[in-house]
Amino acid sequence: MSSYEVRVDRTDDGGFVATNARGAEVRIGGKDDAGAFTPVELLLAAVGSCQTVTVEPLTAQRGHRLVRLSVTVGAEKIEPTLLGPVTVSYDVELPEGDEKAAEVFAAVAQRVHEKHCTVGRSLEHGTEVRLELPDLKA
Repeated sequence: MSSYEVRVDRTDDGGFVATNARGAEVRIGGKDDAGAFTPVELLLAAVGSCQTVTVEPLTAQRGHRLVRLSVTVGAEKIEPTLLGPVTVSYDVELPEGDEKAAEVFAAVAQRVHEKHCTVGRSLEHGTEVRLELPDLKA
């Protein structure tokens, strides 16, 4: 099984940065920090990117390379600390003259949504989030 881990550190300017094991970084801030993602935006980006990075190669492997593929992912807060349903909306440009591309894309996107997107499936199934606190005895 695969294992994933990121580290989130506070930066000197009061923001935060998430770093993965490969050294890639994403800046995290509040809704007023123009140069950063909020944690909720990162969650939505994770859902959308999980789907597109799976849909694109599977569609291409079936001989239907999409001209353009993007998603918009949205959700509304239904309580101060809870999101309502997450909606993934695709924006796709099909190859000209490829009569089966739409059918293949739709089938692949549906299958990815239902079975292959780890992030979306984890949200749908309510993955447990555990808390480990350090021993801070003086």
